[in-house]
Amino acid sequence: MRGLLLLLLWTAPVLATQAADPRRSGFETMSPALQAMQRDDALNPAMLWVKEGQVLWSQWACARCHASMAGVAARYPAFDAALKRPITLAQRIQQCRRQHQSSELAPESEALLSVTAFIALQSRGQPTTPPDDPRLQPYLSSGQALFQRRIGQLNLSCAQCHDERAGQRLSGSVIPQGHATGYPLYRLEWQGLGSLARRLRNCAIGVRAQAWAWDAQELVDLELYLARRGSGLALDAPAVRP
Repeated sequence: MRGLLLLLLWTAPVLATQAADPRRSGFETMSPALQAMQRDDALNPAMLWVKEGQVLWSQWACARCHASMAGVAARYPAFDAALKRPITLAQRIQQCRRQHQSSELAPESEALLSVTAFIALQSRGQPTTPPDDPRLQPYLSSGQALFQRRIGQLNLSCAQCHDERAGQRLSGSVIPQGHATGYPLYRLEWQGLGSLARRLRNCAIGVRAQAWAWDAQELVDLELYLARRGSGLALDAPAVRP
């Protein structure tokens, strides 16, 4: 009995480590200085866009339809019954603009990013919870295939960087696992706020491939797969990244 007890005490930490979730957000691979910048809303540059989004939310009278947006960002992309396909949170905002404000916003515009950031902040700390909707399956499969597909003149896939080489360094920065928990986020490289669609387009350009159009279904499918891949990870939007 004593020997069994000693064996259990010895192996428990090992089993706990094996059972632990190996996934890590981009926040965990950043320097302590950048982590401190994100943690402090007074230092996080993305909060400037959040403040503007709050003003627009009031000006557009969004609260007449939406009492609370807590948890909403964690559930997108989601299937839209009218369009018969998944849409992102930014596309849902555009849909509201068309139906209730009679005008859309330009893709990646300051206004669209600001309102998206304001909504995303209200889900900060909540787990990513992509809908368990069978109608999403074909698009989810498409997103997974895109994630694993080699593209561009460099013949690289998302998976080669963010699965196989995660934790290694590229141009002095740690390669993250590619979990999209912080969007829209402030990138020091951009000196501004940007969406996940912008990051995916940048990645395509980085491997010398043709970037997808802003409204391309491929971008939605990839975002949907990334949400499923990061299911359960806490949202930290609007985040800061190198």
